[in-house]
Amino acid sequence: METKIVVKIKMLEGCEDIKPLKAHHDDAAFDLKSRVEMELKPGEPHLVPTGVFMEIPIGYEAQVRPRSGLALKHALTVLNSPGTIDAGYRGEVCVIILNAGKNTYSVKRADRIAQMVISKLPDVEIEYVSELADSKRGAGGFGSTGKN
Repeated sequence: METKIVVKIKMLEGCEDIKPLKAHHDDAAFDLKSRVEMELKPGEPHLVPTGVFMEIPIGYEAQVRPRSGLALKHALTVLNSPGTIDAGYRGEVCVIILNAGKNTYSVKRADRIAQMVISKLPDVEIEYVSELADSKRGAGGFGSTGKN
């Protein structure tokens, strides 16, 4: 049986009504909401504050991702998707949103702007070597495998 992970969340004063929540109990992600009203101009990155401060257990991260409906209907995306929130970060969670559309998009307070997934990190050890094993792909990248 898997152990439940506890992520502590503190809300900025006056933001208790916009806590990160899952729309359904079996959803993978928590909705992040804007704590401000702002205009997102096309072609520009915008930093949207959420009023959320977190204490994530060591060995975990929070990943901030775009909302599919906003991406499809309004061409809004999280610019550094997925944005990573490290366990040691204690500042306000803000979302870098890019309006890739043609029209200015109005964000209202409490609008759902992104989603957040809590993920376990693998225990990774880096080994520095002078040679790497050959592979079928080799150094090919950036489209080297074709469209199939």
